[in-house]
Amino acid sequence: GFPLQMNDSEHSLFQHSFQGCMQFIHVDDQLVDLHAVEQGQLGSFANVTIDMCAIIDRCVPNHCEHGGKCTQTWDSFKCSCDGTGYSGATCHNSIYELSCEAYKHLGKTSNYYWIDPDGSGALGPLKVYCNMTEDKVWTTVYHDLQMQTAVGGSSLEKLPVLQLNYSATMDQISAITSSAEYCEQFISYSCKMSRLLNTPEGSPYTWWVGKANEKHHYWGGSGPGIQKCACGIERNCTDPKYYCNCDADHKQWRKDAGMLSYKEHLPVSQVVVGDVDRPGSEAKISVGPVRCQGDRNYWNAASFVTSSSYLHFSTFQGETSADISFYFKTSASDGVFLENLGNTDFIKLELKSATEVSFSFDVGNGPVEIVVRSPSRLNDDQWHRVNAERNVQQASLQVDQLPLEVRKAPTEGHTRLELYSQLYVGAAGGQRGFLGCIRSLRMNGVTLDLEERAKVTPGVKPGCSGHCTSYGMYCANGGKCVEKYNGYSCDCSSTAYDGPFCIKDVGAFFEEGMWLRYNFHSPGTSVKDLVSRTLLSSTDPEITAPDLNLNKEELSFSFSTTKSPCVLLYISSYTQDFMAVLVKPSGNLQIRYSLGGTKEPYNIDVDHRNMANGQPHTVNVTRDGRDIVLQLDHYPPTSYSLPPASDIQFNSPKALFLGKVIEIGKIDQDIYKYNTPGFTGCLSRVQFNQIAPLKAALRPTNASSHVHIQGELVESNCGASPLTIPPMSAATDPWHLDSASADFPYNGQAIGDGVNRNSAIIGGVIAVVIFTILCTLVFLIRYMFRHKGTYHTNEAKGAESAESADAAIMNNDPNFTETIDESKKEWLI
Repeated sequence: GFPLQMNDSEHSLFQHSFQGCMQFIHVDDQLVDLHAVEQGQLGSFANVTIDMCAIIDRCVPNHCEHGGKCTQTWDSFKCSCDGTGYSGATCHNSIYELSCEAYKHLGKTSNYYWIDPDGSGALGPLKVYCNMTEDKVWTTVYHDLQMQTAVGGSSLEKLPVLQLNYSATMDQISAITSSAEYCEQFISYSCKMSRLLNTPEGSPYTWWVGKANEKHHYWGGSGPGIQKCACGIERNCTDPKYYCNCDADHKQWRKDAGMLSYKEHLPVSQVVVGDVDRPGSEAKISVGPVRCQGDRNYWNAASFVTSSSYLHFSTFQGETSADISFYFKTSASDGVFLENLGNTDFIKLELKSATEVSFSFDVGNGPVEIVVRSPSRLNDDQWHRVNAERNVQQASLQVDQLPLEVRKAPTEGHTRLELYSQLYVGAAGGQRGFLGCIRSLRMNGVTLDLEERAKVTPGVKPGCSGHCTSYGMYCANGGKCVEKYNGYSCDCSSTAYDGPFCIKDVGAFFEEGMWLRYNFHSPGTSVKDLVSRTLLSSTDPEITAPDLNLNKEELSFSFSTTKSPCVLLYISSYTQDFMAVLVKPSGNLQIRYSLGGTKEPYNIDVDHRNMANGQPHTVNVTRDGRDIVLQLDHYPPTSYSLPPASDIQFNSPKALFLGKVIEIGKIDQDIYKYNTPGFTGCLSRVQFNQIAPLKAALRPTNASSHVHIQGELVESNCGASPLTIPPMSAATDPWHLDSASADFPYNGQAIGDGVNRNSAIIGGVIAVVIFTILCTLVFLIRYMFRHKGTYHTNEAKGAESAESADAAIMNNDPNFTETIDESKKEWLI
């Protein structure tokens, strides 16, 4: 050790006394009698306990959670959380979000993410795919069973069992399904002389095992307690005497498939197949991933409408470790969020003032209070997030993204929080309660069901309105935020965009000679109606597009092309007025206005760069009276002014054309020249005032009746940057079976879902080459064999009569047994 009374300044400054235990101390090879030292007979000592080791093992019990590694000094311990997925002084807090819904509201896009459904609870994090292309977020968990897994060779004593191993534990998946609004899992049974449920009244041959190892005897497209398949529910089975296609026991391949959507039974963990023991019996099983939509916990909310309102729950169990998180919004300046009491111990969170949130508690060492002060008001009727944590090491409080306030716990003293009363959310004990909304209240990883408790509590209402005040900013490009009971959605109907936040481009590829026309008036509108609308618009300033006579307009779109000249966009009228956006032979852009019947149109030429370079370009044109503002790509906006002789009113607009102008009457000569052969390339996010013609063509709505297309309109995201192209939508997701189809009452056809045009062309060329080679080989082989006396088979005839090379391969593929007539035979010549 090191005696403190030594006066050597060099040693006293830089050396500390040894802390720990020693035994078997020898001096000059002689064992020192420590009892003699203790009795003062030999040497001296200070602050030493003789004949015992008083080191405190601060890592037993281990306060490091979730597999954190504990190390200690003489008077404290430290947790290493590396590789655990958790953080904090005791590795208590998950570093991942609770759900895909939470990632969505952080502005994330579709991708694989780690989520932790119970936060600081015992369940670990798991990796899922978050599909955020719709209003509701889809969470997908995958397994290892291959699609169309063949089953055969069973016996009555030992039935084939297909085991599904998921990328998560059953408890983790159950946490997802229990908090979801809706879950589904695709299941399919392809059969050949293999019965499925043995309907109408027999015992099922095949069943599946779900959550809690329960057997289920219903199939996809049906529900619990109904021993039917989807065709039995819809009454369209191949044999109406049975409720499943496979139960007819046909020798041809049949299939029963559909979605399992009773989420309390999901996920499918096993499929047991029974009827494959007979000669000729075959079956194939397909099971899709588990897909869940929505997160009820994230939007679980209650509104406190009086200062005496409160909800009560069972006592909070957080003796050595406690975390509390929630969102709140209020216009009141103070109020108690929650409180739980013991004899002397307590824990409490409150809004102390318009700018202060307080976290206070007592574990027996005296009251402790942590306060976070915000530079801006917290009673602004916006959502704010509170995170509070208390453990044996420290306590902390954070509000929104403000700096974390931390208070270290004393090294000695009481560490256990002992509470006995009920947990009160809102006012209790005569205190001023909270006025406003509390949402997503979680305590130690468990979400408290505020909505259910609020339904039976006076002064408290389930749910909370006003989500758009906080989240409306996420609805981009003119999308409108729509309030919902448990959240919000973005209405993109008046924009040229799509997706949950109105940020997904809607675009299309135009082939040479193809065009699209959007009529501003409804089909069948008479001339008399048009005249009356013209008079109405001149007297009513509230009339807007597509009504007639415009004093101002806004036009925006994106395009890419490598060919010039061409007409990108043209707006015609019932008069001589028009507006056009052209690419000149030089590749430069030109905006052309003709208003009020002027002899020469007003031209705006953008000569500083070639626009026909195959790159996406964005054009924004705004006119208000004579003033025109043009912005191209990310260049600064440029202002122009119509000449004094020009009218400021766009009279009687008739139709908007994309790609080519097909209009009756006189057309400007330059436009007529540029109109042939037409635009080739991509157009996207086209919007004229409140009209989005491309979106109307590709997304069937009431406005689709205004659209006429010549040619095949292929949807494409060509207007987007390659780095911002979103993933596939649910319509192209193989597990989303309700793919949308567009039916339009006109000559052309709009094809949904983006395609890679270059890949399609290359694939077509390859297919033609392969087809030619195969036809040549078949002809040579037949010619040679016919002269050498060898035999011919029906397969050769099938290949010869096939419409394409792919069809020929299918005709010869033994896997396509359902298409082969069993009566066919081969003859040796």
